[in-house]
Amino acid sequence: MRELDYGRVGMRIRQVRKVKGWSQDELARKCGISMSFLGHIERGTRIMSLETFVNICGALEADADELLWGEVHPSDAVLDLWGPSGQRDGGKCKDADSYALYVKIMKSVAEIINEA
Repeated sequence: MRELDYGRVGMRIRQVRKVKGWSQDELARKCGISMSFLGHIERGTRIMSLETFVNICGALEADADELLWGEVHPSDAVLDLWGPSGQRDGGKCKDADSYALYVKIMKSVAEIINEA
């Protein structure tokens, strides 16, 4: 059984938060926790409850496996951006800003995976 590294979990939370362009205060407010506690979570110096973790995943729109283990499992929302031929869009991705954000997130995720 793998041991959970809270420092890495916090680092992944921080990276996704930064990709979204959010401050610690903004994410903390969305999750109903203090900015100080979020800072501890991101540094791995405090352990969050399952409820707090679920709130963070929801606010960041991040997969739990991605934040816990650095493992990305494509969701239906991500797969909808790509057509059957593997080309971007497939008639579903309507704006370039969403695509640019998707690319930034995927690059951050790839960096996380390469660090593991």
